Amino acid sequence: MKKTPILFVCAAMMLTGCSGATATIKDKDETIMTIGDTKYTKGDEYELLKISTGSDLTMELVKQAIYKQEVEVTKEMKETYTILCPQMSPIHFSLLQPAFNAAGYNLEVLPNDNKEAVDVGLKYVNNDACYPSLMVVGQIMQALLSGKYDLNKVAVIMSQTGGGCRASNYIGFIRRALEKADMTQIPVISINLSGLEENPGFKITPDLAIRLCYAAEFGDIMMKCIYRMRPYEQKKGTTDRIHKKWEKICIDFVSAKHLSHTRFKQICRTMIRDFDHIPITDEKKPRVGIVGEILVKFLPAANNHLAELLESEGAEPVVPDLIDFFCYCFYNTNFKVEHLGFKKSSSMLGNTGIKLINWLRSAAVAEFKKSEHFDPPADVRDLAKYASPIVSCGNQTGEGWFLTGEMMELIHSDVYNIVCIQPFACLPNHIVGKGVIKAIRKEYPKANIVAVDYDPGASEVNQLNRIKLMLSTANKNLKQEPNGEKDA
Repeated sequence: MKKTPILFVCAAMMLTGCSGATATIKDKDETIMTIGDTKYTKGDEYELLKISTGSDLTMELVKQAIYKQEVEVTKEMKETYTILCPQMSPIHFSLLQPAFNAAGYNLEVLPNDNKEAVDVGLKYVNNDACYPSLMVVGQIMQALLSGKYDLNKVAVIMSQTGGGCRASNYIGFIRRALEKADMTQIPVISINLSGLEENPGFKITPDLAIRLCYAAEFGDIMMKCIYRMRPYEQKKGTTDRIHKKWEKICIDFVSAKHLSHTRFKQICRTMIRDFDHIPITDEKKPRVGIVGEILVKFLPAANNHLAELLESEGAEPVVPDLIDFFCYCFYNTNFKVEHLGFKKSSSMLGNTGIKLINWLRSAAVAEFKKSEHFDPPADVRDLAKYASPIVSCGNQTGEGWFLTGEMMELIHSDVYNIVCIQPFACLPNHIVGKGVIKAIRKEYPKANIVAVDYDPGASEVNQLNRIKLMLSTANKNLKQEPNGEKDA
């Protein structure tokens, strides 16, 4: 629990209730400090605070002091509390929820990833905050205000990277929103790998970590297969039907009491083959990569259902894996050790993390290579090599150099059409996203890249026009090439 100045803490301890400018002090004669021969009581401290700030401001300061005291998640809460998790990627999070549930946590992924949630977010977060922050806070507050949950038996969970962008302040934004709504009793759980906050009642155990890794890999496989096959399927709905079939199988796997890696590899191979055998047309369509800020990239509600829009406009969306972002975070430790004085052990741990992810992916990678329609996921070291001539790997705020690396990797995979989606006014993403487009086009003249901003007030018509202009160029380029792009 964080420490606050003694005056604020004392005031908070003294108050049992307040109405307007009045307050009742419990044990006002209790001595709290002695200086020389003079004793100071709770009542003395309160009167000093009241004189110096005024009664109304005193109440506000006390309120802030209470808010600043982080509500800890205790071990007892695990059995009785519902943990609310904002949505980010429906394909992946449909598998992550049962993984948490199987580990003993009553976690619920919120289904309200919509514009109404954004409107709620605007009421609790300053409008100069980034779009993902508004979306996340809006989802949480809309759920808490719905009356569906016992506010004394609910907690909120959110990832925290500790980076330099405003999205790293998710936890602060959430706590501020809870304070404004008089819900300061609700604990906020931070998932982080850097020790930013500790939660005694919430631990990522080895069992939970393994379940989450399996779920994330299943999600990446399904996302790749869906976007690759659905635009070309002969019978509409076939891909979605197979997705639902394998989603249930994967949920059953991550929910099982005992996990078998052999069974995991078998599911990966069989699932890929099943998607690979979907009957498709012989059409040639422009392939369009989707890169950008992680939440806006993966959350359909945040990007106005971009993947579905591209499909409806006669294109094939190509979305890099979610796990690639974690490889990027692990890889960043190498630069920190070499240039910023970090301990060598951090890069050793980071590189070990990359090796473990590659090991986890190995069965899927082997099957993707044997498949007729799919490409294996990229290696993060290749992404860094592609990005290095354009931006330094020291660009690690937000998606950092990783965003440039993804665009370059798409181009090396013959996906020259790219939509770079980013929250409006997101400085990190604009620098390493929009800011590098000119340099990429100079090296690869065929690159057809459009940067599209997303925020609560952004015009969908303007977004659509920019995307359609990019698609017009993509279709023109496709017709000019005798063999077109990679056959479906």
